[in-house]
Amino acid sequence: MISLLRSIFLFALISLIGNTAISQELFVFTEPASNMPAKSLSAKYSGKFLKGTMHGIRNEQRHTAELMLGLNKKWMVHGAATFSDMYSNGMRLESGRMYAKYRFLSNDEVHKHFRMAAFAEASVSRNELMFDELSLDGDNSGIAAGVIATQLYKKLALSSSVALIQITNDRPDLDAENYNYRAANFTLSAGLLVLPIEYTNYKQTNLNIYTELLAQQSLDHRSYFIDLAPAVQLIFNSTYKLNMGYRFQVRSTMNRMAANSFNVAFETVFLNVLRAKRAE
Repeated sequence: MISLLRSIFLFALISLIGNTAISQELFVFTEPASNMPAKSLSAKYSGKFLKGTMHGIRNEQRHTAELMLGLNKKWMVHGAATFSDMYSNGMRLESGRMYAKYRFLSNDEVHKHFRMAAFAEASVSRNELMFDELSLDGDNSGIAAGVIATQLYKKLALSSSVALIQITNDRPDLDAENYNYRAANFTLSAGLLVLPIEYTNYKQTNLNIYTELLAQQSLDHRSYFIDLAPAVQLIFNSTYKLNMGYRFQVRSTMNRMAANSFNVAFETVFLNVLRAKRAE
């Protein structure tokens, strides 16, 4: 418990540094309660790089191709596929994933708002269950559901989520009962816009900084992990987004593929792709 409190204190301290900036909700490792613009389409590439435990000290990687669609101001959906060499000797198609989010609460005011959303996710992966840590980002087949709350106040954006995850792939051996199949995920995120100090037009390059706390508690066994994930983000012409983040373990009792990883992502958005055609 003391270690957990220290982690939360460290997170809060880092998040408040540089509070002369305008906050943002485009978190790198988590989703906010806010949705992407209605009627818009976003295409995203993500890369995860680590030194895993499956193949000795070999560097391993996962690449994710993702499409995101803003149906309206309340609904958005994602579809993704992952390619990885983390569970094999070479790169292969690894998993497919669907995600949907519904924003059910919006309390919007000038320069601040509070929003809440519910989400559900499903994944199908060809990997066998091998580690205590559960993830639908390519590692496991399963389902998850949860809620997100996001607070924006002038220069600071804070977001938190809680979710339950159930793994559906099995471990076909006599030791299967010792593996985790259910877990609760917890996140706490903060984001600040460092540059530009003053907006003059939407073509200015944005520099955002983030710190995120990511944790998981097994519901099958007494195991958990707590990670911190600082990140930086550049947004060009209000259209193109480049993310770079490093996730590292603060404390854990879980058997994990890796305690640390480097993440990079590039995303572009296409506005009004679902705009109705004008009657001639």
